[in-house]
Amino acid sequence: MSQIVHKTAGGNAAFHNFHNDYAHIADPNERRRLALAEIDKAPFGWYHVRAIVVAGIGFFTDAYDLFAVNMVTSMLGVVFWHNAHSSPGKIPTKADTAIKVSTSTGTVIGQVGFGILADIVGRKKMYGLELILIIFATVAQALSANSPAASIVGVIVFWRVLMGIGIGGDYPLSSIITSEFATTKWRGAMMGSVFAMQGIGQFAAAMVALVVTAGFKESLMTAKSVDKCDGVCGLAVDKMWRVVVGFGAVPGCIALYYRLTIPETPRYTFDVDRDVVQASSDVRAFRTGAHKGHPDEITRVRAKENDEHQLEIPKASWSDFFSWVCRWKNGKVLIGTAGSWFLLDVAFYGLGLNNSIILTQIGYAKGENVYKIFYNQAVGNLIITCAGAIPGYWFTVATVDTIGRKPIQLAGFGILTIIFCVIGFAYHHLSGQALLALYVLAQFFFNFGPNATTFIVPGECFPTRYRSTAHGISAASGKVGSIIAQVLIGPLRTRGAPPGSTASPWLNHVMQIYSVFMFAGLFTTLLIPETKRKTLEQLAGEIEGTPEYDPDNVRSRDVGKVEQVLRSV
Repeated sequence: MSQIVHKTAGGNAAFHNFHNDYAHIADPNERRRLALAEIDKAPFGWYHVRAIVVAGIGFFTDAYDLFAVNMVTSMLGVVFWHNAHSSPGKIPTKADTAIKVSTSTGTVIGQVGFGILADIVGRKKMYGLELILIIFATVAQALSANSPAASIVGVIVFWRVLMGIGIGGDYPLSSIITSEFATTKWRGAMMGSVFAMQGIGQFAAAMVALVVTAGFKESLMTAKSVDKCDGVCGLAVDKMWRVVVGFGAVPGCIALYYRLTIPETPRYTFDVDRDVVQASSDVRAFRTGAHKGHPDEITRVRAKENDEHQLEIPKASWSDFFSWVCRWKNGKVLIGTAGSWFLLDVAFYGLGLNNSIILTQIGYAKGENVYKIFYNQAVGNLIITCAGAIPGYWFTVATVDTIGRKPIQLAGFGILTIIFCVIGFAYHHLSGQALLALYVLAQFFFNFGPNATTFIVPGECFPTRYRSTAHGISAASGKVGSIIAQVLIGPLRTRGAPPGSTASPWLNHVMQIYSVFMFAGLFTTLLIPETKRKTLEQLAGEIEGTPEYDPDNVRSRDVGKVEQVLRSV
């Protein structure tokens, strides 16, 4: 039984009519295969660079907002706790923890919520909303103030939870959109480049803090210590923390237009919207820089009705999701991605809590006046970021598509286990230089290791209809780990210290605890597949004849309904 070919009008050298290339093919599954092959085999071009930049600016903003708070809380202590009875000029530990953990709490909500919604309503409809939320909450924080009715901590915590929800939404959306638009050969490098913008964001946070500190140098030099910083010094610090926080909204504003106008990913349109004609048109629209393909509407609607019963990809639903995830072959991968991210973030964020100790070792923890204190803090953070974090990110970008994701993650967890064991068991015998070297090595192998791969793999190894949800669950598991590190494990380092002391007598045992988490990461890594140079459809088990093929991920066609549709054409 043959089917009438409906060609569409339009098309030129700039905007090719992709639908007409395959209009003679009656089988929508074959049209889907050919269209996705064009994405997978496309040479790396400017449209790929555009996708990396648009997604990467969001991650730059995320990292800036997350890591700038380490310097901002020191400034808040000077402004709002200047007249405190104990430790004047320093923010109380509980207030500091509340401000930092509030962001992670919001991030968990955003990762799960935006992840699920992106699979239900589409990537395009959600992309940009999370950035609007980040921009709004960031500006609101910069304008926050203390009052008799609401403390400054409560106000900032509220806005940071909202900002965290937006940051959380960026994780699954940026990962999935980059993955689904990427060429198979360089997909890992593209996703790694997006994630590497975290390092640039950390660098920018320290740089902005350094610039504002230099800008208010004369005012800051009037006070010898933070408890003496009042008058023009206090006013300068109040302006400084607002500028540092507020600057986080600038890159988001630049990227917002491009996020709101990015096309829907063809894979989502194929597999969830089940609109083969629109998706085919969108493939070429993306490659030519257009926002969306524009096929003939009558032909599109007719084809969507005819193709519904022929498509082999199962229709997304909650019952299908739970059925899919309950099969061990699929469930173990989700356990592997979520478990690896959880174990990683316990140590990654836990180590970040001890930056002050490393800054002390390199001589950047104190100063003879308030200017020198903030100057050294900013420069110290720049040194730490440049020495280990940024090189690690870009080593991953350079090698992830040749070495592979799984070997990098296994080696990273293994080396980090050794590093934390050395720090933990030999802590009292290490010189300051040795401790600094181990810290830099840990930062390097976090980022040339599981910190990057735990972001990349969940964006590749799940089927399109549940890819965003699974990535959101995996990322949220990581942030739960960071909360545990900050609230439960981190405070253990001061166990046994005299009240009011900044000593860390239990720090060596905390490092030993982190080594256990890194060792456990070796086993969760064994549950994930190697995704290097494999198409997303092969990883989803849809390609017959491949080791990953899973008949349960491909539904059989409804032959009776297909014949009925063809007779009506």
